Amino acid sequence: MIKLALICLVVAAVAAILGFGGVAGAFVDIAIWLAVIAAVLFVIFLVLGIMAGKKASDALD
Repeated sequence: MIKLALICLVVAAVAAILGFGGVAGAFVDIAIWLAVIAAVLFVIFLVLGIMAGKKASDALD
């Protein structure tokens, strides 16, 4: 997902250089949303992984 966000940023930069301001703005918005979604998913899976690790270590003790 981060890869898609970076691709959108590159496309936005190229579009901005070529003078397509509206398209560039849309791609920047898409890139921001993808980055936010990726960050939220990272935090969720990080918390779930820590919780699962604690349960596994408790079961082994």
